[in-house]
Amino acid sequence: MNNRRFARTAGWLVLPCLVAAGLLAWYVTRQPATPFEQEQAASVDPAQVSRGEYVARLSDCVACHSLPGKAPFAGGLKMATPLGAIHATNITPDRTHGIGTYSLADFDRAVRHGVAPGGRRLYPAMPYPSYAKLSDDDIRAMYAFFMQGVQPANEPNIPSDIPWPLNLRWPIALWNGLFAPTATYAAKPNQDALWNRGAYIVQGPGHCGSCHTPRGLAFNEKALDESGKPFLAGALLDGWYAPSLRQDPNTGLGRWSEAQIVQFLKTGRNAHAVVYGSMTEAFNNSTQFMEDADLAAIARYLKSLPGDPQRDGTPWQYVAADTRQDVPGAHTYATRCASCHGLDGKGQPEWMPPLAGATSALAKESASAINITLNGSQRVVAAGVPDAYRMPAFREQLSDAEIAQVLTYVRSTWGNHGEAVDAKAVGKLRGHTDPASSSPIILHMR
Repeated sequence: MNNRRFARTAGWLVLPCLVAAGLLAWYVTRQPATPFEQEQAASVDPAQVSRGEYVARLSDCVACHSLPGKAPFAGGLKMATPLGAIHATNITPDRTHGIGTYSLADFDRAVRHGVAPGGRRLYPAMPYPSYAKLSDDDIRAMYAFFMQGVQPANEPNIPSDIPWPLNLRWPIALWNGLFAPTATYAAKPNQDALWNRGAYIVQGPGHCGSCHTPRGLAFNEKALDESGKPFLAGALLDGWYAPSLRQDPNTGLGRWSEAQIVQFLKTGRNAHAVVYGSMTEAFNNSTQFMEDADLAAIARYLKSLPGDPQRDGTPWQYVAADTRQDVPGAHTYATRCASCHGLDGKGQPEWMPPLAGATSALAKESASAINITLNGSQRVVAAGVPDAYRMPAFREQLSDAEIAQVLTYVRSTWGNHGEAVDAKAVGKLRGHTDPASSSPIILHMR
């Protein structure tokens, strides 16, 4: 009797489990819907290809999919993740290793939904949660460019280093369901056209939140637009601190005018800062190629994002430094740093950036200050001309303790109020970072 009752109970449990398993299998292998399902690629249209090249510039596809000495968009860049290393793929129209067999619908699914042909899920290192906001017209244009404006490259893709079973990709579908939007950008009727264009670029092709928005426990961006306070509020990523792009006076753009934001994105420098770290690649291959109207739109949108006084603290004000050399780090600063950045910390704008009031000297995170001191900066190339004032690497000249002392001095002088730097933090980044290359990736697409 008990056996029959158990069998009956087990039977009732098995049925919903099978249904749930079937639904899960369907969900993780389904192909997302696309408006291009029945649309065939148009014949070669030079204007469409040119437009697609511009959208690819906006989207900074170069940053991940090109390497020095390799064909454009042939992939290979190694990216560290908490699970292991992955490598960017070949996105040239090569039919064996690239995307040469992709239909327009296939391309759309990969770019806006992170799903390759056959249902294979892409790792969200590909910023499809942002690209989801791309318009249909921009997707068509990008497809035309990659299929007709890029040369095929017979470059095999490099498998990831993520071990089994962590390399199973079906759970990404569940992650997407929780954290990845699927709707294109919808203009806000209470904002003007310039603001909406800026919001579209920042949230969509520019995918600024991929670096500048803090992430949750599931490695998801905590907010994807201005409706969330964490959006573009600053984040630690790959040994760099991507600062706030909101109106925070210390760690963000609160002291920058719209014109200064445009200047920074167009020339790589302004009175407050010079591009460095990961932003150098974004400038070298993306922002400097943007149209002036789009740069103005980005500036207008960013200046509309309020800061957080509670997070940012008392606004920075310049304070003249104590000239005594017995302060720890002061002598190192005077002999190693002052020739460029000045004994007064004001630099030589707009070539040598000031350290007085610098975000890296005010932010709680000291990673950027440590990283650039250890490894120097990449070459900034504006309008085809490399700059002549590259930040040198000090990893061979200064010990962990000396770097910690000089950075603590910088972060506590001229009104700066960043926290002290610990020598152990310097040692950790020394072991996990490499000197910046003096040969940046500069891609001339056509």
